[in-house]
Amino acid sequence: MATAAGNRWIRAFVAIAAVAALVAVLAAWHPSNLYPWFKAFHIMAVISWMAGMLYLPRLFVYHCGTEAGSRQSETFKVMERRLLRGIINPAMVVSWGLGLWMVYDGAWLSAPWLHWKLLFVIALSGLHGMLVRWTDEFAADRNRHSERFYRIMNEVPAVLMVGIVIMVVIKPI
Repeated sequence: MATAAGNRWIRAFVAIAAVAALVAVLAAWHPSNLYPWFKAFHIMAVISWMAGMLYLPRLFVYHCGTEAGSRQSETFKVMERRLLRGIINPAMVVSWGLGLWMVYDGAWLSAPWLHWKLLFVIALSGLHGMLVRWTDEFAADRNRHSERFYRIMNEVPAVLMVGIVIMVVIKPI
């Protein structure tokens, strides 16, 4: 248990360091002529991140219906871990890294719409952290929540996404 928690903190530190390194390299290089390319890759990363954030809670809903230790439960554990580590985590790192670089390069830091967008993205990142914890709980056969809980949590990323897209596209404030 202590090792799993320690590994989680190490992975979180590595992800934060990777984002910081990516932003620092891009800021030093300052490839403004590549802004449209970075924006395109940022959008692709966000789509990947959101796909995983919307799918993982749905896997939890189905996982709740299995008996601990069953073959089906073990299959869900593998699916959840691979989705989290193979898609969701890397997509979040790339989304944050390129997003922060675009804020820097576009000089958006004083824009009020960006402050709201960042608030929604920070909330989405917090939910990401909760998904990591719930994945670990399922892996240890210690789920504490119901199917209904995960059905509700499945909607949270979509609500945050609506706020993010409105802030970026419409810029109402």
